[in-house]
Amino acid sequence: MTELSTRLFTSRAELDAALAARLAESIAASGAHAIMLSGGTTPMNAYRAVARAPLKHDDRLRLLFTDERYVPADSAASNYYQSRTLLEALALPGEELLRVRTELPLEAAAADYERKLTTLLSSGVRVTLGLLGLGADGHTASLFSAADIERARGRYALPVQRPDGMSAVSVTPEFLATVEEPLFVVAGADKQSAVRSLRAADLSLPAWRAVQGCTRVELWFAPTG
Repeated sequence: MTELSTRLFTSRAELDAALAARLAESIAASGAHAIMLSGGTTPMNAYRAVARAPLKHDDRLRLLFTDERYVPADSAASNYYQSRTLLEALALPGEELLRVRTELPLEAAAADYERKLTTLLSSGVRVTLGLLGLGADGHTASLFSAADIERARGRYALPVQRPDGMSAVSVTPEFLATVEEPLFVVAGADKQSAVRSLRAADLSLPAWRAVQGCTRVELWFAPTG
């Protein structure tokens, strides 16, 4: 059974500060480890705050992403591009930054990302922190439906057709089950219904179904912002 713990914040600024502190602590940890970043607008203030005072990090640190829209790497819609301030501050070598190669055909990009994730885990690197978003429609990463989750069985990454007509590559519930500290970071009044469903352990919610392989999950929520 997945255990969910919730931390509520009185403001978006309070959430941003807490997330920046958690992320900085994880980056500074010693030993070979990986951190999974989420996209969307919610974590970006924290990414920028960490980038303003970049920390020393173990040279075996890896970064990866929950998902990526199938757009060029320099598109404003790209999670990789949106996170560039943090990525540039950390200046990780190319092989330590696991990104979805959207310059490849969609199926090939998903297969390439899955190979990277498989190699990462096979090497013994621990994914110590994994940030997750939560859409108002209840999705997380680019897992929008029960059908997406069903197709993900036995895989670490898969191509997805998003409801907005875009394509994407997403990590899967099987990969999320390997993350030591999965953390939903959520802000905004429009997310309150999805948050209630998550806290109620509603299996019709794609985000909750996606973390059923995790022993413990955290939810950080600021109702405003």
